[in-house]
Amino acid sequence: MNLFPSSIQKMEQALSTSTLKQRVHADNIANVDTANYKSKQVNFQQVMEQASASRVKSYRTDARHLEFQSGQGATPVTVNRNTVMTPNGNNVDMDFEMAELAKNQLWYNAVTERINGKFSSLSSVINGGR
Repeated sequence: MNLFPSSIQKMEQALSTSTLKQRVHADNIANVDTANYKSKQVNFQQVMEQASASRVKSYRTDARHLEFQSGQGATPVTVNRNTVMTPNGNNVDMDFEMAELAKNQLWYNAVTERINGKFSSLSSVINGGR
């Protein structure tokens, strides 16, 4: 029996993705003056594929059958090598990074509020509505 609804697990994955995005944008900002540093991005499609692959459970009836790939080995962070913005080879755009950081913070806050609401509802049910 699963104690928590699947929506809480999805929100946990959303918080993990938001945390990863925060780290990537913070790394980009920290390396804004590093020569030849290339900015990184979180590949949302790859994150979604990993999340959906992690839900697939496989049972092999024969050792010759192929296993499902979980996709957990690949990292969803990609390096942007297409643009060069400064003479030292660095391509970090501070305006873009700050805007992405602000959007990610809003997303994180919204998911946190939602998961707090879910836990508050569970607490109310456990305490009999008190």
